[in-house]
Amino acid sequence: MFEDNDADRGQVGIGTLIVFIAMVLVAAIAAGVLVNTAGFLQATAEDAGQESVNKVTNRVDVVSTHGMVNQSGGSTTIDTLNLTVRMAAGSGSVDINSTTIKYLSGSTARTLVHNNTSTGVADPNLTNNEFVSEPLDDDDTSYPVLNSQADRFEVRINTSVVEGTDVNGTSTGDTVKLDLTTRSGGTTQVILTMPQQLAGANDNNPVPL
Repeated sequence: MFEDNDADRGQVGIGTLIVFIAMVLVAAIAAGVLVNTAGFLQATAEDAGQESVNKVTNRVDVVSTHGMVNQSGGSTTIDTLNLTVRMAAGSGSVDINSTTIKYLSGSTARTLVHNNTSTGVADPNLTNNEFVSEPLDDDDTSYPVLNSQADRFEVRINTSVVEGTDVNGTSTGDTVKLDLTTRSGGTTQVILTMPQQLAGANDNNPVPL
């Protein structure tokens, strides 16, 4: 007369409720971990991308180069390298104080740092791993920071000091490779070849490189 519904009865116990809550908590924790991981990866990718952009764009352009003649000890050499630099197109500000120069010649390899206290390349306190600079065009007195396309600074390297005290600089035909690297890692390479002939050149005369 009465139907037996025992086979269709649902399981509604405290154990089932606990299992359900546990599943929800596990899913929420997993979702939180995924969100945090995705955020971390996104931030890391953005930082890496910005660093890569800075390495390409935040660098200097070398506008012009020349050397200064040195007549000493019966020989004529180039004892000072002068490079006029500016910000590269699209570059952010470049601090010369934190810029390094890799100097490589046929006999010498050094990494040069900026000496911001020297009075010039003839300063007796200048060491063989230093270079000096001065502003040529700096309307907002930002030196030693290049912060506009109008800024022009001159970088000077005393090859007599860098090459060693027994050498008066670089000789005719010598080649010097310079890698100018800014703080963010942007590098500009310059290869300078000394003139094949310096006959007739006077002491302290500028010569194009």
